[in-house]
Amino acid sequence: MNLPNLLTILRIFFVPLLVAALVQENLRLNILDYTISNEFLALGIFLVAAATDLLDGYLARRWRQVTTVGTLLDPIADKLLVSAALISLVQVRMLPGWMAVLIISREFAVSGLRSIAAAEGYTIKASDLGKTKMVFQVIAISFMLVSIHFRQLYSIAMWWMWGVAFFGVASAIGYFWKFWHKVDEGIKKRRRRELMISEKRRKRAEQAAAAAGSAELNR
Repeated sequence: MNLPNLLTILRIFFVPLLVAALVQENLRLNILDYTISNEFLALGIFLVAAATDLLDGYLARRWRQVTTVGTLLDPIADKLLVSAALISLVQVRMLPGWMAVLIISREFAVSGLRSIAAAEGYTIKASDLGKTKMVFQVIAISFMLVSIHFRQLYSIAMWWMWGVAFFGVASAIGYFWKFWHKVDEGIKKRRRRELMISEKRRKRAEQAAAAAGSAELNR
């Protein structure tokens, strides 16, 4: 177990802490002479978890510690964290339910699509739109958490959330197009290969029949 994988697992453990901090309205944390309310505690947890997402990928590439476990767990941890934050925001009536459903559905649909592609031997890399969506996601959720206390920021938070929805849908369309293109090419190649094999078999059968006919005439 290397450090990047430990950071990924740590991000998964942050998920229940984030939910607990956000939905418990009377939660307060006293540090010295300062009192931290639940929304700012949730914000801190979310930002630390988001930072581990950047750090584990950077360390894995720099130290050449990219593993199968890390590759599988990293997107799962990301989606659990974002889904938990969005569902909790719906619970505290800060985010429309349909928007959370749209964003979360997009995440799991794209993950399923990339898994199917990987099983077929195709790799669908993250697009620029997908990366932009991730940046918007972190900023939008952060603004949403802050706007629980500072209501005047709610409109700004919603604009960022609309950006998440837009880039999420746009990148999902791009992933589906890449998937269809890859699958279509794969099917065509497989059909051409099957036709070539069938043609070779037909020619061999004709040659065998011709040879048998010649042998019969020579008797």
